[in-house]
Amino acid sequence: MSVSEQAIKSIVIVGGGTAGWMTAAAMAKHFGNMPVEITLVESSQLGTIGVGEATIPTLRRFYAKLGLTDIDVIKATNATCKLGIEFKDWHTKSSSFIHPFGLFGQPANNVAFHHYWLKLREKGDITSLAEYSLGVSLAQNNKFCLPAPKPSSPLAIFDWALHFDAGLFANLMRDNALANGAKTIDAKICDVKIDSTNGNISAITLEDGQSISADLFIDCSGFKGLLIEEALNTGYEDWSHWLLCDRAVAVQSESDSIPIPRTISTAHQAGWQWKIPLQTRTGNGHVYCSQFIDKQQATETLLANIAGKTLHEPREFSFTPGRRQKAWNKNCIAIGLASGFLEPLESTSIALIETAIERLLLTFDKPSYNQQQVERFNEVSKMEYERVRDFIILHYKANQRTDSEFWQICRDMQLPSELEHKMHLFKTQGTLERYPWEIFGPDSWLAIYHGFNYLPDVYDKKVDNMPLEEIQKGLFQMRNSIKKSVKAVPEHQEFLQRFGGYQPKPSTA
Repeated sequence: MSVSEQAIKSIVIVGGGTAGWMTAAAMAKHFGNMPVEITLVESSQLGTIGVGEATIPTLRRFYAKLGLTDIDVIKATNATCKLGIEFKDWHTKSSSFIHPFGLFGQPANNVAFHHYWLKLREKGDITSLAEYSLGVSLAQNNKFCLPAPKPSSPLAIFDWALHFDAGLFANLMRDNALANGAKTIDAKICDVKIDSTNGNISAITLEDGQSISADLFIDCSGFKGLLIEEALNTGYEDWSHWLLCDRAVAVQSESDSIPIPRTISTAHQAGWQWKIPLQTRTGNGHVYCSQFIDKQQATETLLANIAGKTLHEPREFSFTPGRRQKAWNKNCIAIGLASGFLEPLESTSIALIETAIERLLLTFDKPSYNQQQVERFNEVSKMEYERVRDFIILHYKANQRTDSEFWQICRDMQLPSELEHKMHLFKTQGTLERYPWEIFGPDSWLAIYHGFNYLPDVYDKKVDNMPLEEIQKGLFQMRNSIKKSVKAVPEHQEFLQRFGGYQPKPSTA
């Protein structure tokens, strides 16, 4: 091993919850045949945020690598299926659209589908782009089935994720980690020791006086960043001038209906509300900007828009949108909320945990690392957070609501340069630019652009090489194909009853 290589014989993960136990599970499996000791330290006296209950499809790939099946996870976490997110009242009041995990239409002659749709629209066709998405149509009709392993065409392609109980998922990750050799200590940390010669963390001290040293520390301690910030003073990049919301109030409620296969995000006067349907309950929360409404107003708005009986007192937390200046500083890596926070509008909190873990596993092809790998990890983390940030900003920037100062400020904001460039390309050319390290692909951007009626001024003129009648016939056949597919798919609740152990409440009528 070269002098610049730092050997890893021991890893301490600080903090449990979703981030900590996902990291422990992945690390324990990855280092299974290597002499690396993994210890997770958490305190059962401290709570976790626990509102990350909606996911995106990448999570399914993550737990599959741990040997877990979709059915395993659905049963263990009271999960429901998620085909996308429905946005209500975001564009204008009474507006609604769905961002699906899937594609729109079918390209032809190396021209993206939306250009053909744009030409017909110019000719007076009022058919919605949503009618060309199997994912949207399934979600709207509360249908669900597993995607075909080998889709016959792009029209048959869709993906899915889960709504689950975050606490139960963390328990599942904990069991997996411990089964693969990870160790755990239930204790509060009262001190973090820094090596004066190199600035690394040398050890953590527990309440009982026990000192635990390690070669590498992973900070999953949440917003406070016990290691990455409080001990190492890494610094934080504040994005609240772009993302105005800085508070959230959350509460669980009894299920008021059969669970649907989509998350619902409803815009309010100074923020938005989530509704996440699980098998046995519903997760609810109101993300808001404290410059415009206070805690009492936010809580009243939340409770006024919940149908079922609440199961506990609403819980509030505050946050600053942004990220750590470095996700990896010295011998400490921040994952989850300790690394940064972007409001849960597109269910990216757990996705950013996954991608950080994936980068770590790629870094540790052997139990060591060097400074070049540290710098690369930080560079990619920065880009990934910025890409997600820009996608979320788009939801606010493109609004056309006129009912409050909050939405006006969002609409008038100056944009990050890369987002401004991306929006300009789409508006002037219909180009869906994709940057490196983006979690969301072109069809996701297309869904948001369309949902906010932010459409190109032109279509690709190569479309004109195809006769208009042929385009009309082709798109008509696409819509019909999707309608037939949806008709043949069972209800979401049928899937849950068959595979997930879901049992509907008996009717009281």
